[in-house]
Parts: sequence; C-alpha cells; structure tokens
Amino acid sequence: MRVSAEYLGSGDGPQADDARPPGRCVRAGALLRRRLPLLAAGALPVLAFPRPGLDWLAWVALVPGLLLARSAPTGREAAKRGWWFGGGFITVALYWLVPTIGPGLLLLAVAAGALWAPWGYAAWALMRPGRLLAAFVVVPSVWLAAEWARSWQALGGPWALYGATQWRHPAVLGLASVGGVWLVTFALVAVNTALAIVVTERSAPAALVAVLVAAAGPLAYHPWSAPAGRPLRVALVQPGVVVGTGPRFAAGERLTAALPRVDLVVWGESSVGFDLRRRPDLVARLVTLARGHGPLLVNEDARDAQGRISKSAVLIGPDGVEGRYVKNRLVPFGEYIPLRTTLGWLTRVSKAAKEDRVPGTGVVMMRAGAGGTAVTYGPLICFESTFPDLGRDVVRRGAQMLVYESSTSSFQGSWAPPQHAALGAVRAAETGRPAVQAALTGVSAAFDARGRRTAWLDTPERGSAVVTIRPARGRTPYDRFGDFVPWLAVTVALGAGLWAWREARPRA
Repeated sequence: MRVSAEYLGSGDGPQADDARPPGRCVRAGALLRRRLPLLAAGALPVLAFPRPGLDWLAWVALVPGLLLARSAPTGREAAKRGWWFGGGFITVALYWLVPTIGPGLLLLAVAAGALWAPWGYAAWALMRPGRLLAAFVVVPSVWLAAEWARSWQALGGPWALYGATQWRHPAVLGLASVGGVWLVTFALVAVNTALAIVVTERSAPAALVAVLVAAAGPLAYHPWSAPAGRPLRVALVQPGVVVGTGPRFAAGERLTAALPRVDLVVWGESSVGFDLRRRPDLVARLVTLARGHGPLLVNEDARDAQGRISKSAVLIGPDGVEGRYVKNRLVPFGEYIPLRTTLGWLTRVSKAAKEDRVPGTGVVMMRAGAGGTAVTYGPLICFESTFPDLGRDVVRRGAQMLVYESSTSSFQGSWAPPQHAALGAVRAAETGRPAVQAALTGVSAAFDARGRRTAWLDTPERGSAVVTIRPARGRTPYDRFGDFVPWLAVTVALGAGLWAWREARPRA
C-alpha cells in the first residue's frame, strides 16, 4: 500500500497494510511513543524555573520544540506538535497539583496545551527563507498570546509564565518594569526563535537579533522609582508545618514574642484558624504582641457566623483590629471549583475544595509605622501574587510596598514553594516597589524595588527573618501603561492568523 508522506508524518494512522486493525491500546501506545519527543521538549523549559533553577536554560530551551514544529510535513501536523508540546509543558509545570485535582491535571493539560497549537503552526510557516523577519515577531507573539490566555483564573491563573524564570536577574527584569513579565517572556521566546533559525538557516542576521534582544533587558534597567520616607523593619514569621489551628496560632505567637520591636510583623496565610470577630480572647493576645513588638498582619482562615469561609488579612494594632482585606482571587479547585455542578466529581478522587470559599470585593490599603512616617501598603494573599494586575492596582492606590501572605503546605516537597516566592522579585521589578512574602511553611522572601533578593527562608527552615525595607514612590512604565505588550501580541497573532487563512483559501 502506498502511504503519502503527509499521512506518515501525522502519526495518527496505521503503519502497515494489515487486514485486521490493531487494538486501541496498541494504537494509543504507538501514538504516545511517537509523541514522547514533543512531551519531553515541552517539559524541558520547566527546568528553568525554581527548584531546578537552571534559569540560563530559558534562553535556549524552546529550540528543540521549535525545530520539531518546523520539521513537520504539514501545517496541520505542526499544530499537533505544538499542542503536544504545550501539554507536556503544562503537565510538568503543574505536576504538584496532582494531590489537589488528580486526573483533572490531564484535562487541564489537554485544554491549555491546545493554546500552543498556533505556536507550532507559526514556527512551521514562518521559520523559512523570506519569512524570517516575520518569524521574529509572530512566533513570540503567538506564544505570548497563548500564555496570556491561559492566565485566566479559571484555567489556573498566570503560573509558570516563562518570563518569571529570570527572577534572579534584575538586569533582565528591567524589561518587566517596561512591559511586565510579558515583555520578558517575549524577549526569551524571540531569542529562542532566532537561535532555532541560526540552526536551520545558518543566518548571521538571526544571530545578531538574538544578541540585541538579549541585551534589551540591561538597557531597560533603570531606577523608575525613588525612596519614599524612612526605611521600615519588617519581620516575616514562618512556623513551618504545624498540625492543628490551636498549635499553629501558638507557634506564630511564640516566634513573634521572640522578635525585637519592628514596624510590621507579617504572618503567613491561614495562620489564624479562628474567626477573630468571635474570639476576643485571641484578639487580646495579638494586641499584646502588637504593643510589644509592632503591628501584626495575620491571616484568618475560618468559618464566620453565617457559616461562610473566606481568607482575610487582618491588621492588629495596639488598640485592636485596624483593617481587614478579604482574598479576591481564589485558587481554582483548591479554594473553589469552577463549574462545580459539572466538575464536582473531582472531590471524590482528589483533595479539591469540598466547598467554595467566599471572595472579597476589592483591594484594601493599610499603613505601617506611626504618624507622618507611616507607609502605605497593599496586602495580597498567596495565589494573588501570580497576578501582575493586582500589584499595579495597589500601586495606583498609593502603595509604597507590596506585602504577600502565603501558604503552600500542601506542596511542601514540590517545586511550587520556591516558584511562588520567586514571583515577588517579578512583581517588585514590575511596580518599582519592594515586596515581602511571609509563608506559613516557606518560602518566605523579601526583594527590593528592583527585584533584588534581600531575604530567603526556605521550606526546611523555621523561625523568622527581620528585613529592612525601603519604601518607594514613582511609577514604572508598566504601572502607567499596563498590559500593552500582550495586547500587541494578540493583535499580531490575530493578524498573522488572518493572513494564513487568506493564503490557504482556494484561489478562483
């Protein structure tokens, strides 16, 4: 039997003229073996994130995937390869969600992985002589459009954004101050695209483009913000994994009692497992700590008098409760289940949320320090540190520093805690504001206004860290103009898609 090259390249059909078709399991196994290189290519970029921490790898890790897509015999096969690549990336990047959503991770990988199909097609169509300039612009734009689309909260939020791999390089994060983490992602994908073209076309201009784009970050490394007011001393309290709401509260209390007097003490997410509005005795104990060691920002995770559960950052001063912020962006499946009537079955096979928590209605500003030297900050909770727009929102409302309360106790042995803490560097660079994160079980961290790390308490550590924070004022270009980079990327991707559709139409 004669089989066309297109049919063989698709990897989805029989490979021999057999009167009896192979069984489904055999066909599925053969398909998976043929697709393993794509899954491996999709997993490779994840090594650039913490915990592996091979951040240099981000500049070249996409090259294998680009080459596999470019070598496809047809555009349809290239799109399939992009889909499998994206599925491999999502599966490995979010592997630590298996205890929470179980088999739902595969559904998420299939759905989100489809967003990379256009990226595979773009690599196949444009990484060729005569179209190289378009490839430098379109291929990174299509990747960024996919990344922005999957950042929708219900799809898991903006976790493992490719630009976040550069959190340890403030000079590269100079791009984040201009266009957010999105611009860092664009630069990384553009360099990978240029290097893939160098491999296939031996193109000297492509090599020059790679060098110029890689140098863009240091060129954008500019102090957009300036110090505002006196430095603050902030204590981050990390008791570790403590079972039981009572012992957990007592552990935070004990660590705080050992602190010197500071301007603000920050506890991690879910550090208080009681409704403080119904526990004046616990409020009194916290007030005693606030009088001796400084105001406390604790985190309440408890059922209220109406039977609802929410997570709230509660500021305790020497006279009692001074402020309360309720978490707005809830974790899909961890704190609520999207389309619960359809996906509620996941609670029977995983640790997905048995009931939905109640979200807040907006950000709240708080103050640390006394009198005319008090500093305004915007408290945000855990998952919310992944969203660039929330950091910009509190800065627009006058925040001079960012404060995050976190807990990743469900994922202690995974790569999730260091990836989460690393986002503080990206948010600091984007907004030009110092950022601190107190994690109940680690990682707690602090970064200055340019994203440089000043403190890091890893997951095995127990205790506290006192850091000096220099509040900042002024606005970065990203603060002013917001998500213009992903909007431009979507525009380019749609324009390229329209061009491809017109080219593919049958001509009269």
